[in-house]
Amino acid sequence: MMFGLGRQAAEVVGPGEALPGRDQPVRLSGAHFVHGRSILPPWPEGHELAVLGMGCFWGAERILWQLGGVTTTFVGYAGGHTPNPTYREVCTGQTGHAEVAVAVFDPEVITFEAVLGPFWEQHDPTQAMRQGNDIGTQYRSIVLTSGSEQERVARASLARYQESLDALGHGRITTTIEPLGALYHAEEEHQQYLAKNPGGYCNHGFCQAPYVPLGVA
Repeated sequence: MMFGLGRQAAEVVGPGEALPGRDQPVRLSGAHFVHGRSILPPWPEGHELAVLGMGCFWGAERILWQLGGVTTTFVGYAGGHTPNPTYREVCTGQTGHAEVAVAVFDPEVITFEAVLGPFWEQHDPTQAMRQGNDIGTQYRSIVLTSGSEQERVARASLARYQESLDALGHGRITTTIEPLGALYHAEEEHQQYLAKNPGGYCNHGFCQAPYVPLGVA
């Protein structure tokens, strides 16, 4: 990640403060570097998106593309105001966007909750507006949901994980759960970054507590 560019802010900027952005999206090859499937819509029939912010999106995406039932993945920007932002703009903290990793998944093979399991486990959701040494609102922990069922599952999942954290003496979750609005792809060099750069920066890994699925005693 680009240390030193992040705005060390405690709050996400409002629409009146955000950078203006642009009308045109970034140019992309459209092919996933790992398996070649498309990272652009339209998505396969019946598939859903899991849009997750868990700090630096490079390592987050690698977690997602390894899950069975996930057809494709990409990284992008969401949760803010600036249309079609650049990476440098997002790193200023003046777009309102979080870095997000997106899984396009088949709910007949993997549930939304099963995607959320590694999301909780592989970052620290108790850190507000940061993830480790990555500081700024763009690194906040966030789940952006598509529809009421995803929201219900996400909120139940958060409560479930908080129980696990409480049992081990850890802090309170700061993750926000919000409806998904506009979602913008990141630039080509950030897509599947750790497959292109195997020794690249990644601060993800098992963090504090295992996620116990809903309904399991």
